[in-house]
Amino acid sequence: MTGALGAEPHHDGSALYVGALDGSAGHLPSAGIELGTRVAVRLRIPSSYGAVTRVTTRSNPNREPRWDPAELLGESGGAQWWQAEVLVENPVHVYRWVIERADGRVQWLSNAGLSDIETRDDDDFRLVTHEPAPAWAAEQVMYQVFPDRFARSAAADSRPAPDWAEPAQWGDEPIYRGPSTPRQFYGGDLDGITEHLDHLERLGATLLYLTPFFPGRSNHRYDAHTFEQVDALLGGDDALVRLVDAAHERGIRVMGDLTTNHSGDAHEWFRAAHRQPAAPESDFYYWLEETHDDYESWLGVPSLPKLNWNSPELRRRFIEGPDSIVARWLKPPYSLDGWRIDVANMTGRFRDDDLALEVAAIIRRTMAEQNPETLLLGEYTNDAAPDLQGEGWHGAMTYANLTRPVWAWLSEPGEIDWFFGLPYPVMPEYTAEQVYLAHRRFTAAMPWATRVHGMNALDTHDTARFANRALPGAVAVAVGLTMTLPGIPVLFAGDEIGATGENGEHSRTTMPWATMDAHAERIDLYRSLIRVRREHPALSHGSLRWLHVDDECLLFVRETAQQSVLVLAARGDATISLPAGALGGEQPLTTAPRLVGGAEVRGESIQVSGPDFTAWLLPGVDVPGQRGAERPQ
Repeated sequence: MTGALGAEPHHDGSALYVGALDGSAGHLPSAGIELGTRVAVRLRIPSSYGAVTRVTTRSNPNREPRWDPAELLGESGGAQWWQAEVLVENPVHVYRWVIERADGRVQWLSNAGLSDIETRDDDDFRLVTHEPAPAWAAEQVMYQVFPDRFARSAAADSRPAPDWAEPAQWGDEPIYRGPSTPRQFYGGDLDGITEHLDHLERLGATLLYLTPFFPGRSNHRYDAHTFEQVDALLGGDDALVRLVDAAHERGIRVMGDLTTNHSGDAHEWFRAAHRQPAAPESDFYYWLEETHDDYESWLGVPSLPKLNWNSPELRRRFIEGPDSIVARWLKPPYSLDGWRIDVANMTGRFRDDDLALEVAAIIRRTMAEQNPETLLLGEYTNDAAPDLQGEGWHGAMTYANLTRPVWAWLSEPGEIDWFFGLPYPVMPEYTAEQVYLAHRRFTAAMPWATRVHGMNALDTHDTARFANRALPGAVAVAVGLTMTLPGIPVLFAGDEIGATGENGEHSRTTMPWATMDAHAERIDLYRSLIRVRREHPALSHGSLRWLHVDDECLLFVRETAQQSVLVLAARGDATISLPAGALGGEQPLTTAPRLVGGAEVRGESIQVSGPDFTAWLLPGVDVPGQRGAERPQ
């Protein structure tokens, strides 16, 4: 059992631990680091850890170890603070800490945690010199909308259903097995979303993410016919302009969804090249024989032919330069605030081709040239760390380090027929400790700058709904974790009313606008947790320091120089005793304002009756010799 972690040394990439040499301000992932500069990195060693004789950083520039001594800055909040100067020699500069204890032992601290044996380079901390994400990104609360199922405007009634569609009545149960799943058509449109932006605003959502709005031959529209226009069934280009304008007026940003791994088989490029080897578009796809009849597709689905990014012309049309598809929708009058890239993990990868990072870097460069204040996120369902080193995607979906572990901890046990595509016949049953271990394992190789921009979703349009399997009382615990762990919290439309679904297709439910009052209690739960997130910048920018983990509880603190938030997520009953000085600061927890939840502080311990999610507000962290860490306004 992991137990108390508050007695361990700590370092991460937040402003408390990475900053300017003169101590004038902390470094933020949004501030950028220049190649060839020296950066101050700091280590917090609590008094309960024991006496230390020497602290050193071990960097690995150009794959050759380099050692830099750390100096003791002083003591504050029951801990010693050490600082070393690191010369950033590579675009991704990796380093770790080596701690020599007074008892003669040597321990290593990497992003994977504290170790008595030498640690792996893959788990080192990272300083990244690539251009950062926009400063607004880490502060967002994302709301995902599947346009066909969110809302219908009056204009939708005048549009005939397309020939591929099987019309459904609003409120019908989604068909979630068989050939009708992509054809069931409810007719939601973009003006319908515009008419209900007040719902997003009341919830506290600040970033609207739309699944594809391009025309296709399915309700999900990932089989685009063209990337040049908005589907007329959604209201066309003008409806997108109206939606983005209205959202921006309310302070809500809007992201689109772009598929760079494949197009639809009815796409204008594919139709021009299919069985036409001489066509200019012939090198846009992977053909399996010379006649251009058979072709590679996404997971063997023939309606989704795979794009071949060896083609300079495909790059020019789609992702590179001011006239590309990527750039077009970021410009006025559309003015999207970013892209979520579908199947980012597979993009550019086929047999001996591996162009994924190259494609990602081109997309990011194009976006930055068009509007540097745009955000680029990638879809990843498994280990995303190798592709998240800062040169391409600003962040990715967090299925591996958050979604699946939280489900396995907080779901009802028993038989299942779906678990994120993994071969589990029954729901996996994790302890809180296993959630912690999974989170550390899958984030260890990520720079802090990408961790804080991950999409923290409990469910999406591709998954079952968490509410389907949640233990009684566990929804608040799970949602609270998405709001307080590093990353961008994500709601899929309907989560806030307790929508259910057995799998991805079944979860694509319509919103019951006529009966929303019946869901007021669940909506208020989401609003309260979103409010905690948005009102406390430590939850967007603060360090993550784990304090205690056992079978039933996770306890951690997010800290900045200005404020800290202590977070307890509990599945069952527990009593937690923290080591002296674990929280730091002078204010006892007994007097700390409780922001949400029901756990109580009694004497030297925290007592909780789970399931419960509790957060307390604490003072900021005083780092000796620092004159205040930078925080965006």
